[in-house]
Amino acid sequence: MKSKASAHPGFMRIDQALVHAKSKLSTSQSDTIALDAELLLGFVLNKSRTYLYTWPETLLTEAQHTQYEQLLAQRLAGKPIAYLTGERAFFGLDLYVSEATLIPRPDTEILVETALEKMAIKNDQAWSFCDLGTGSGAIACALKHQQPNCDATAIDFSQAALEVAQKNAQRHQLCISFKQGDWFQPVIDQSFDLIVSNPPYIESEDPHLNQGDVRFEPETALVSGSDGLEDIRKLIFQAPMHLKANGWLILEHGYQQAKPVQALFQQAGFRHIETRQDYGHRPRITLGQM
Repeated sequence: MKSKASAHPGFMRIDQALVHAKSKLSTSQSDTIALDAELLLGFVLNKSRTYLYTWPETLLTEAQHTQYEQLLAQRLAGKPIAYLTGERAFFGLDLYVSEATLIPRPDTEILVETALEKMAIKNDQAWSFCDLGTGSGAIACALKHQQPNCDATAIDFSQAALEVAQKNAQRHQLCISFKQGDWFQPVIDQSFDLIVSNPPYIESEDPHLNQGDVRFEPETALVSGSDGLEDIRKLIFQAPMHLKANGWLILEHGYQQAKPVQALFQQAGFRHIETRQDYGHRPRITLGQM
């Protein structure tokens, strides 16, 4: 008895589709061509990457083939995989993303690890944190997932970004208070044990803005004045008014910004100032205690 798939002899098998995709993407700037092909085909079929190699003879339907070709064309034009599939993994959580949010990156997990380390000192005591410029909610969701009893607040200026963050919190059944506004404005009378942020920190004339994934990401979440420190300055000098005694401020920044960021922490009266490296051994986050 013939399978339903054999009724479409003109369409590619999974293994043929992958070979075709790798060939098509060979002229792209991506250095993960095979992975791109697998992730996009898995997305189209709603199957895992393991499935692709377990059932390589499975035929794509006409609709699946058309969708795959469209996605490959967009990837060839440079559009990030995360925006094409609408998802990205971060700190063990599958998160929704959209073009209204930055794409969560592995290096930001250093910020989450550091925040959890500092808050572990409180043991079983309830503690509070505020994630400024939450975007997709990656940092807030990761912290709340690891520490369910903490009091979580997340703020973003973009309503579209907040909608994505709220979807992520609902997806993982996390209770987080989301607020819309400019930095500390929505929590003007509140204070926290911990304030974290991955703010914009790219210089307005930085040539990297025209390269790679950042070409497609929201500029307001990337660029911060001529020196890249405009928003970081605001956060550092306003944070003391919103930190409890012995509270911590942890900020992500550019790899070349460690020294000026440390100086800003010192000027604002922080102590125990420290910069930590990302997975590529570049200075990536700076923290200080109030």
